[in-house]
Amino acid sequence: MRILISGASVAGPVLAYWLTRHGFSVTVVERAPALRKTGGHAVDLFRPAMDISEKMGVLPRVEERATGADRMTVHREGSRRPVRVDLSKIFGAASDRHVEIMRDDLSEIYYDAGRDGVEYVFDDSITAISPDGEVRFENAAPRRFDLVVGADGLHSNVRRLVFGEESAFSAFIGAYLGVLTLPNLSGLDGELLLHVGVGRTAGMYGARHRGDARALFLFRSERELDCHHRDVPRQKELLRGAFAGMHPDVDRWLDELDRTPAFYFDSITQLRLDTWSRGRTALVGDAGYCPGPAVGGSTTLAVVGAYVLAGELARAGGDHERAFPAYERAMAEHARGSRAAALSAAKTLIPTSRLGVWGLAQGARLISALPAGPSRALLRLTTKSARVFNSMAIDDYEPFPAASEDRAAG
Repeated sequence: MRILISGASVAGPVLAYWLTRHGFSVTVVERAPALRKTGGHAVDLFRPAMDISEKMGVLPRVEERATGADRMTVHREGSRRPVRVDLSKIFGAASDRHVEIMRDDLSEIYYDAGRDGVEYVFDDSITAISPDGEVRFENAAPRRFDLVVGADGLHSNVRRLVFGEESAFSAFIGAYLGVLTLPNLSGLDGELLLHVGVGRTAGMYGARHRGDARALFLFRSERELDCHHRDVPRQKELLRGAFAGMHPDVDRWLDELDRTPAFYFDSITQLRLDTWSRGRTALVGDAGYCPGPAVGGSTTLAVVGAYVLAGELARAGGDHERAFPAYERAMAEHARGSRAAALSAAKTLIPTSRLGVWGLAQGARLISALPAGPSRALLRLTTKSARVFNSMAIDDYEPFPAASEDRAAG
């Protein structure tokens, strides 16, 4: 059975790994000319994704590439006294198993895990998908596949072709995210430097195995801004305007905008589809149920979704009419929980008032100062994300002989 996956970031390589292990023949098409290995921001892997990574045999590499951030200094806008925070205590309170890692490092690790058994086609993109499985590409000749899976992110091309325009399914939650790569100007080693004001938050962090750093910008907007997700000059202009005059540190980070080798900017948008499958096509990860970049645990959700989709297809012997609904049932509660957690996290990370700014700094300080037990209890009382990720339960999908038999018959 031949399955085509669009997207080689996180969900795509994880899905390809597990489908191949279950006996399916897999092709991955990626718009970029090569695997992205520069730029990207830090993402969180919580317990379910850590467990899946361990099953894939890549957990040692994941832990080796962890950012190593264990301290945070919070500067409140207008206040001279910073707050020092023990990040390791907060991460430990949030999840009993957690790693922070650069997205592109994680993508490379998952790609390496299954690349020998998967056909990867770079520098190409899908232009049409017919109901009977014929797929047309920008560059390659048309090919026929039994199933097609969109793992191509928030602005999914597969979703647009099969389900319709993004605007029909997206919900702007009132904020924007920007990330740029820059020299480690402050010599940060295991520390996150954070500046927080009403409606805007900026931070800078490094990774222990990298010589550069990342600057992260989050800001609120009551309405969606007039800016296409690929209009980089306009995005940089908006970022400068949103953070002008916040702090000399932030000004220095913004000075790197025209020199940065890697820049990312997007609205923090949730996807709210009623279904993630149509005919022979399915969606996984941010393409189907993005809870909001940087605030909703979307990377963990993508890893879990890829594992579950592959497992349900194997369990059904490749019968997508049984597998796709089972996948949607298994992931529905996780997606809903992540959306709710993202809304709560956005409210906390980008405060709407001076009281909220004070609460963010002092709450983080309190959680990091308490012993492990009380700090974990306090975090669970005050945030939804910890409850969501620690309560995720997934089946243990073992390789199913039916999938291998189906592949041989095909």
